[in-house]
Amino acid sequence: MSTDRGVTMQLLAHGIDIVEIGELRRLINEPGGHFMTRCFTSAEQLDAGEGPNRIDRLAGRFAAKEAVAKALGVGWGNGIAWTDIEIRTMDSGAPDIVLHRRAKEVADQLGVIRFLISTSHTGAYAIASSLALS
Repeated sequence: MSTDRGVTMQLLAHGIDIVEIGELRRLINEPGGHFMTRCFTSAEQLDAGEGPNRIDRLAGRFAAKEAVAKALGVGWGNGIAWTDIEIRTMDSGAPDIVLHRRAKEVADQLGVIRFLISTSHTGAYAIASSLALS
């Protein structure tokens, strides 16, 4: 059990994912450019910033989306779009989860009141771990 501001929370589920950064770079750079708008919200694209580490940050967000979906116990195509799970950056720099549409409905049905998320990346891989708390 965990406490947050005096409220007792229980671990409901865990999800983890790893992404090859080179493969994500390839998908982002494919002609047509639909991958970015299909998988990342405008806010996520802004949060990723510019420069040489942009793809690393996007890979961390992509892995985080997968980890959250796994914690929710759902796969893509079950009415959940990539943009239904949004990874935002808090003022502290830590990632935060914002759910929309179908992903929010599923989380509410499961009793999820908060997610804890952690991401990390090396030159080749990005990984994320997600805890769903009720």
